[in-house]
Amino acid sequence: MKENFRSEKDSIGSVDVPKDALWGAQTQRSIQNFSIGDEIVPIKLIYAITLIKKAGAIANFNLGLLDKSKEELIVEISSEILSGMYDDHFPLKIWQTGSGTHTNMNVNEVIANIAAIKTNSIIGKHYPLHPNDDVNKSQSTNDTFPAAIHISVVEEIHKQLIPAINELKEEFDNKSKEWSKIIKIGRTHFQDAVPMSLGQELSGWSKQLEDANVSILSCTHKLFDLPLGGTAVGTGINCPSGFSEEAIRVINKETNYNFIKSENHYSLMASHHRLANLMGQLKNLAGSLFKISNDIKILSSGPRAGIYELLIPQNEPGSSIMPGKINPTQCEALAMICTQIMGLEYAVSIANCSGTLQMNEYKPVIGFNILKSINLLSGGISNFKNKLVAGMTPNKKSIKMNLENSLMLVTALVPEIGYEKAAEIANLAFKESLTLKEATLQLGYLNTEKLNEILKIDNMI
Repeated sequence: MKENFRSEKDSIGSVDVPKDALWGAQTQRSIQNFSIGDEIVPIKLIYAITLIKKAGAIANFNLGLLDKSKEELIVEISSEILSGMYDDHFPLKIWQTGSGTHTNMNVNEVIANIAAIKTNSIIGKHYPLHPNDDVNKSQSTNDTFPAAIHISVVEEIHKQLIPAINELKEEFDNKSKEWSKIIKIGRTHFQDAVPMSLGQELSGWSKQLEDANVSILSCTHKLFDLPLGGTAVGTGINCPSGFSEEAIRVINKETNYNFIKSENHYSLMASHHRLANLMGQLKNLAGSLFKISNDIKILSSGPRAGIYELLIPQNEPGSSIMPGKINPTQCEALAMICTQIMGLEYAVSIANCSGTLQMNEYKPVIGFNILKSINLLSGGISNFKNKLVAGMTPNKKSIKMNLENSLMLVTALVPEIGYEKAAEIANLAFKESLTLKEATLQLGYLNTEKLNEILKIDNMI
C-alpha cells in the first residue's frame, strides 16, 4: 500500500501523506494525532484564513518581501480555494492545538502543494512556494487565526443571521397589523388577565427580535478590529511595518467591510472577550426565540382541550399511535436549537476565561461554537418563519369564547367601584358560574347601562 502515499517532511521529520491529498506533513500529523469526534473546522473559517493568505501575499509583494511570481501563485490559488474548488482538502477536527496552528498550516500546505502542481514541480517538496517562508510570511497562527474568526463571524452574521431575523420580524409585523382588531384575553402567570389585541401580542415578539438584532450588531461591530501583525505574542516580531494596513486594505476590498488594525494586539490575542460577548448576545436571541416558540405552542394547544387561539400549519402527522394528531413541531425544533445555543455559549464563556498569559488556547472551539450557533439560528429562524409563522392564522371562534368567559374583565370596574367590590363580583361569578354582568347586577353595584359602558372591550386595550 506504500504506493498510495508520498513522503513529506517537516521540522521534526518525515511522514507519509495520502498520494491524492493536497495537504502536507503537519496536517497529516494532526489527522493522526487528533482523530477525535466528527467536528471539522468550519469551511467559512478556512475561507477566512485563505483570504488572509491572499491579502498577505499582496501586502508582502507591495512591501518588496515577496517576488511577483510567488504573489501571483498565492493569489490565484487562494481565489480557487475561496471558490470552493478544494473543500475536501481541509479535513482537520476542531479538537487540536488550541492555537489553531494545525489548521493554519493546513491552508499553508494546500496552497504550497497546489503551486507545485501548477508549475509541474514535485508535490511536497515546498517548491516554488514554501508553506512557512512564503505563504505564512509576516504571519503567525496566533494573529491570523483570531483575525480569521472575526472575519468569518462578521460575514456569517451579516449574510445569514441578520437577514433571517429581519424576515421573521417582518412576518410578525405584517401579522401584527393584520390582527390589530382581533381582541383576545391576555394571560399572566398562565392565568387569565385583561384584554389585549392579538396584534399587540405579536408586536411584543417582533420587538424582542429587534432588540436582539441591535445587540448582536453592536457586538459584531467590535469584531472589525483585527490583530493582524501581532504575530507570535502581539509584538509583531518578523512582521514589517505597514503589513497590517496593506493586508487589511485587501481584505476590505474583497469583503466590502471596514476592518481595521486593532489598537492593542495583546488584548485580542490573549483574550476573546469580544467573541464571548457576541456569543452571549446569540444566547439572548435564543432565549427570545425559545419564549416565542413556547408562546405559539401554548396558544395553539388543543384542538378540544387547550387554548387553541392560533391555528398552525398541518405539516406532517404528529403521532405514530394517535390518528389525526398534529403537533407544533416547528416550535419544538426551534426550541431544541435554542437549548443547544445556550450550551455552546457556556462552553465559549469557559473557553474565553481559560486562556493563559499571551494567548488564549481555545481558539478552535470558540470559532466553531460561534459559527455553529450562527448557522443553527439562521436555519432554524428561516424554517420557523416559512413552515410555521407564515401559515399561522387566528382561531377567532376560540379567541371570542375565551375572551367572553374570562372573569378578569372585572378589572375595568375597579376605578368605578373599587378593588374589593370588583373582587367580590369575580368570586361570585366564579362560584355560581355567572357572567360578570349577572354577578354585578345581583350584587347591585352598577346598573346595566353603566356596566355595559365600562365593559366595552375596545376601551380596555
